[in-house]
Amino acid sequence: MIEIVKDATTIANIQQSVVGSTGAFKDEILYQWLRDKCLSEDKFQQAVEKFLFSCGGYCVATYVLGIGDRHNDNIMITESGNLFHIDFGHILGNYKSFMGISKEWVPFVLTPDFLYVMGTSGKKSSPNFLKFQDVCVKAYLTLRHHTNLLIILFSMMLMTGMPQLTSKEDIEYIREALTVGRSEDEAQRHLLDQIEICREKGWMVQINWFVHLVLGIKQGVEKRST
Repeated sequence: MIEIVKDATTIANIQQSVVGSTGAFKDEILYQWLRDKCLSEDKFQQAVEKFLFSCGGYCVATYVLGIGDRHNDNIMITESGNLFHIDFGHILGNYKSFMGISKEWVPFVLTPDFLYVMGTSGKKSSPNFLKFQDVCVKAYLTLRHHTNLLIILFSMMLMTGMPQLTSKEDIEYIREALTVGRSEDEAQRHLLDQIEICREKGWMVQINWFVHLVLGIKQGVEKRST
């Protein structure tokens, strides 16, 4: 399925446009880009609101569906603050690996620059971050209430020939991600723990994104020279 989203760009483009590859380590770049696109304080605050809701939705969705390969060229944002992911070639925990080591280091993408837009850095928890957590928990618990429907839908797709959905074992990923069999309080704590893991290991994602930017520039230079 292909959809054109107007006034949108990748996180990689935003990072690269300011200081090149090292933009992956600049927490304030995304925040400043959004500020520059919103000419009034009201519009900016509305954009931050859209950002935290859309970021929360995609954090939960990519976690539950086991969507991998989440680099800065696969995540986009509109000038009004809507964050969205593209290119879903790796699902249900069938992640890429290098020399037998998984390239996925965090449960989902919640990098320091995303947190900076919410007014959060380090261990600090801003009001917008607390709201983000609430959005994630509500979305996660809602999905848990529809676990059977999700399992049925994926079971119906077993015969479609999707390379990463070939057996019932693949579908078990969803059950595990939704902590089936545990109480709602335990499920909520589980998701909040995943968010904390992302906060603690955000620097690892930044390194991955930096490498991706460097390789992208190198490939671009090679193409122009041939």
